[in-house]
Amino acid sequence: MSFGAPLIPAAQRTARSDGEDTRVRLLHAALQLFSERGFAQTSVRAIAEAAGTNVAAIAYHFGDKARLYTATFYEPFGSGSDLIPVFADPALTLHQALAAYFGGLLEPLKHDDLVTQSLRLHVRELLDPTHVWPELIERECRAPHLALVQVLGRHMGVAEADDDLHRLAFSLAGLVMQMWTQRDPLQAIAPQLAGSQAVDLWVDRLTGYALCMVQGEISRRRAAQQPARPTTPRTSRTSHKKEANA
Repeated sequence: MSFGAPLIPAAQRTARSDGEDTRVRLLHAALQLFSERGFAQTSVRAIAEAAGTNVAAIAYHFGDKARLYTATFYEPFGSGSDLIPVFADPALTLHQALAAYFGGLLEPLKHDDLVTQSLRLHVRELLDPTHVWPELIERECRAPHLALVQVLGRHMGVAEADDDLHRLAFSLAGLVMQMWTQRDPLQAIAPQLAGSQAVDLWVDRLTGYALCMVQGEISRRRAAQQPARPTTPRTSRTSHKKEANA
């Protein structure tokens, strides 16, 4: 995955005629400014200046400010929906599917600056929704969730998704969210576990934790299906004494 040129001040940047480079610089400038100021408070002129280009370039590459804003949610790291064919492949084992799931969703953590801006942007959108919010719910939440439910159901032998299968899928997704949102506490408490170099090992560990959660749910379901053992009525001590004295 290519993340293009780093975002640096326009005065220090050497302009290129490469159209793709201009698009990437606009995207990164927009991501930074939208994450800091929000959609309404960010002008196209400010974005163009930060990217070292002009407003016409925004119209050329993205159409308008709204479409550029939408692009900042998907283009730097891709969409969760794009990952579905990777982890939902029926040919994969459950271990392989979960490894692909966590690997794809945690890969952006290897790019610290962009991740910080992206997370800030998503929090802003959560608190002050724009035109992007309904699409985010569908592409980044609903579609990947339903695909994960299908994967779990296939490997667990659950033909029809029920509430507990949805709970399990949400819990697994929560492991990803924990890694995205707790980066600062992780750095403060256990810095050796933070940073881009630690991501691959986290993917391996989270896959293992997830498999344990799946096995726990399988065991819970099996226990719930077992018929209840008949209980033998307890005889009181008084009754035993009476029988002994008889």
